[in-house]
Amino acid sequence: MKNTILNILFLTIFFQVNYCGYTFAQTAKLPTKWTQAAMASSNPFPDYPRPQLVRGEWKSLNGKWDYIGGKEKKAALNPRVPIEFPTNNEQILVPYCPESVISGIERKQEINMWYRRYFEIPQKWRGKNVLINFEAVDHEATVFVNGQKAGNHSGGYDGFSLDITKFLKAGRNEVIVSAYDSNDGTMPSGKNGPRGDYTFSSGIWQSVWLEPVSLVHITNIRLLPDLEHSRLQVKVEAGTSNLSAVAMDGKKVVSQWEGSAGNTFYLPITNPKLWSPEEPFLYDLKISVKDRNGKVTDEISSYFGMRDIRLGKMAGIVRPLLNGKFIMQVGLLDQGYWPDGILTAPGDEALKSDLEFTKNAGFNLIRKHMKTEPKRFYYWADKLGMLLWQDMPAIWYQNEDTARVRTAFRRELKEIIDEHYNAPSIIAWVPFNENWGAFDVPKITDWVKKYDPSRLVNGNSGFNNNPDYQKAAGDPGNGDFVDTHIYIGPNDASKPDAKRAASLGEFGGVGLFVRGHMWPVENNAYAYEPTSEALTDRFVLLMSQVEQLMKYQGLSVAVYTQTTDVEHEVNGLLSYDRAVEKMDIKRVSEINRTVIAEGNKLNSLESKRK
Repeated sequence: MKNTILNILFLTIFFQVNYCGYTFAQTAKLPTKWTQAAMASSNPFPDYPRPQLVRGEWKSLNGKWDYIGGKEKKAALNPRVPIEFPTNNEQILVPYCPESVISGIERKQEINMWYRRYFEIPQKWRGKNVLINFEAVDHEATVFVNGQKAGNHSGGYDGFSLDITKFLKAGRNEVIVSAYDSNDGTMPSGKNGPRGDYTFSSGIWQSVWLEPVSLVHITNIRLLPDLEHSRLQVKVEAGTSNLSAVAMDGKKVVSQWEGSAGNTFYLPITNPKLWSPEEPFLYDLKISVKDRNGKVTDEISSYFGMRDIRLGKMAGIVRPLLNGKFIMQVGLLDQGYWPDGILTAPGDEALKSDLEFTKNAGFNLIRKHMKTEPKRFYYWADKLGMLLWQDMPAIWYQNEDTARVRTAFRRELKEIIDEHYNAPSIIAWVPFNENWGAFDVPKITDWVKKYDPSRLVNGNSGFNNNPDYQKAAGDPGNGDFVDTHIYIGPNDASKPDAKRAASLGEFGGVGLFVRGHMWPVENNAYAYEPTSEALTDRFVLLMSQVEQLMKYQGLSVAVYTQTTDVEHEVNGLLSYDRAVEKMDIKRVSEINRTVIAEGNKLNSLESKRK
């Protein structure tokens, strides 16, 4: 029995990469229960990556790629020609960054990264245009197909697509991707930067796939629920083609439309079923492109949730209202780091598990901190009913080469908003955090609000904190929240003003050491408790104080730090490997649900006043 256990542990923490007769072993510093399966998988993310614009025909390019990387390697920043790959070369498991153990590389700050993969186009795709899609490549990517440059992209947290049809040939095709990531803090990088404390992440770190389309096809859709008029606003980008759209409740058709692409149209949704954390109902949506004869040439499946989020007053206090009602937002700061995949979860089940844990623990909000996630994360949030605040990953040195750096920040902020616009779970954008890389904060806060008036904006979460290397931007004075970070808190949390709701964007951070489940560095937290029972008691006390602030000081949002431990930080509800629940989750859920229920009572009191 003892030998069996040792063998299982050995298999869990070792991954052997075999090529050209050589064997390399990667040792996981802290494996998760998904590590081994991810390492052994030929395609660790087999599901279609883009749930809100799904096509039936596609081909995943996740899996083993040839790899060359390192500071001394050929420059990967906007190269004119691809690198020459030798006969013997390393292999990397895409979509894991080369810094991760799952990738099979596990080296830090490669700077110059080169990837190669061969593929064949299925016979039934003949006559179609072929797109290659990248969910995320950090930070500068250039794509070559059969030796010819197909295109490039700048930005580590948003996806891009290229039409590679004219570069293809019969039989085997070659794609080479160069990725350049200086990791010097002058591009949006969040915690994945020189002042972010954690292991960097570079290169391809989300899914890659091919799909066939007609010459005229859907490139984007934009969905906006309009509860006031019981309808869904839809805009489809597909040239000047003819379209049809059908909204479904299960197998029941609830609305249909036909017309031309490019213009905004509306799908009436009579007596809409509303989306909320308690009842996260989603309608299905199918949109088709038709030629002059009415033949369908492109068709995508999608979904939408009918909900709105806005500010309103209750007893004279400004609060956020979801579907016209106040819901106390009780959340977790979620950094989305993994000991085996760094910024990439070891698989879809793992990605979903953090959301399920948060939901089961009685929270109704996640603040997605300093990173974006694969689109399937937002799909699971939409489906499970989890409110999201989405941070913009920070730059760190915003005053260096301002024309380039600040332009990149603004561009990438817009791209992130566009890419996740349709997710009903996202209710707020957070352009800046604690003054990190902050510039023109009031202007950018105002721009985000005007660009997406359907959501709330928290211009500078935790404006009361500031890094020591720059002057504080402070409270922008606009946006939808007065937001402070208080560790340990929640005392001295911000109070609402005449136009903005009060948010405690971060608090807590109480740690617990769990031997055998910590990153092998000196671990720390804002405060500590000696046992799980004591930590749970402390959390219940803090949330009871939050309840008082909600009732008597106008607090509307409280975000506890944090979902999991992250490398040296041991203040998570879960250990970093997700193996240990560090609190009594039943008691955590009970106090969270109690606070939310007390917030719901304020709606009844407001109704009586009216």
